[in-house]
Amino acid sequence: MDTRRRISLPLHPLPSPQRATEHRRVVLVDFHWTRDKDPRVPLGHASLLAALTAQLTLDVRSLVIPVNRPGSDASSVVRSILAATRDSAPSTVDVAFGAYVWGESLLRDVLRRLRSAGFRGRIIVGGPQVSYASEGLEQLYPEADAFIRGYGEHALTELASTAERRDIPGVHLRGELDRGAQAKVDLESLPSPWLGSIVNVPASGFVRWETQRGCPFRCAFCQHREAGARLPRRTLSRTRIQEEIDMFCDLGVTDIAVLDPIFNLGPHAVEVLERFATRGFRGRLSLQCRAEGMRPEFLDAAAQLNVCLEFGLQTIHEDEGRAVDRRNDIARVDRTLAAVRERGIAHEVSLIFGLPHQTLASFQESVDWCLERRVPVLKAFPLLLLRGTALERDRARWGLCATDGEMPLVTHSNTFTHEDWRQMARLSDALRLTEGNHPTTIEALVARSAGLEPDLFRWLPDANEVAA
Repeated sequence: MDTRRRISLPLHPLPSPQRATEHRRVVLVDFHWTRDKDPRVPLGHASLLAALTAQLTLDVRSLVIPVNRPGSDASSVVRSILAATRDSAPSTVDVAFGAYVWGESLLRDVLRRLRSAGFRGRIIVGGPQVSYASEGLEQLYPEADAFIRGYGEHALTELASTAERRDIPGVHLRGELDRGAQAKVDLESLPSPWLGSIVNVPASGFVRWETQRGCPFRCAFCQHREAGARLPRRTLSRTRIQEEIDMFCDLGVTDIAVLDPIFNLGPHAVEVLERFATRGFRGRLSLQCRAEGMRPEFLDAAAQLNVCLEFGLQTIHEDEGRAVDRRNDIARVDRTLAAVRERGIAHEVSLIFGLPHQTLASFQESVDWCLERRVPVLKAFPLLLLRGTALERDRARWGLCATDGEMPLVTHSNTFTHEDWRQMARLSDALRLTEGNHPTTIEALVARSAGLEPDLFRWLPDANEVAA
């Protein structure tokens, strides 16, 4: 069987300038949770590829494995990796994996099988599951030789460039003292995967894009911030942002999902919108925003474009927000939603169910508050206990009980039962089924949810364990 059909990039070196005769090989593996219209190459993976291929002595191969599609079994992944490393001496080849919550079981299985198959090169593991692990990395991934916490572009390039054991910020080598340090990256200097043709605009015209990284807030459930510290926002080069905007407009991109955790708080937010407008962009821009930080000039610029503002509200209740370090100024949120409606800007609001202090009744009150304000798209997501987050560490304080699978969903606590959680999940499904035309009252939504069986597969690679 030709297993290369199951990956997103061919098993050959990526285009790059002429290389030196002596070089090392690095195989970059990404276990991607993909959606129908997603580009074949995730943006984070592409950014790593752009940094690696800029290093002339590296021979770079790429494997992108969609974990939620058929054909992502560990044996085929291992065969693809071995095919990419077969003609290299073990001392000159690294296989680097991104570790994400949705691919954790597959990653561990692949690591075991890769070593059992005789691979003796160096294994490197990075990604959120490493960045947010405070200690014990060798126990989590016993087959790995090196670990990278934080943004990996610079750290991985330096590590993969030599077999020597060097002291690289953010890199922990097996057998050495784990300082728990995070890698640093100069975003201004990073090469663009778009402008460098590492990733191409797909036929669907949909792309995921970033202009900044990091978040100034400390929500206890979130992995957007650096583990154990507040992660300052870091912006990409202004020139790069402008050139990428121009490229998207020239190529006729029709749909851009901006991955910035809170786009409207960036120093360049209005400038970015104005450049899209100046270039006559008619596609859709999806922007994750903080309602309390909305300024009139931002809304005025957004109103000139086909923009959808995505507000993460999570809850309207002070005690629930305080428990997860998410303090909402509900009065300001209300004023922002009114201003957005007045300007006719598309928008959506997201809530979380399963929060500490939450009850079925309090969740319904949060939903009802949004319905009363005619939010056109209201989404409700289950609380996940992600590795290294404050909420995961403090779960016993709230009696949070979660599933044991790859993506641990909180299904009951001191304040809500498992059946309460299932009813909240039904309401979430009812909201999904009525997007753009939600009922106007919580009573009508509850009636709409009656008889629905929660679609747990929306959130889990394998939902069997919580179906009962």
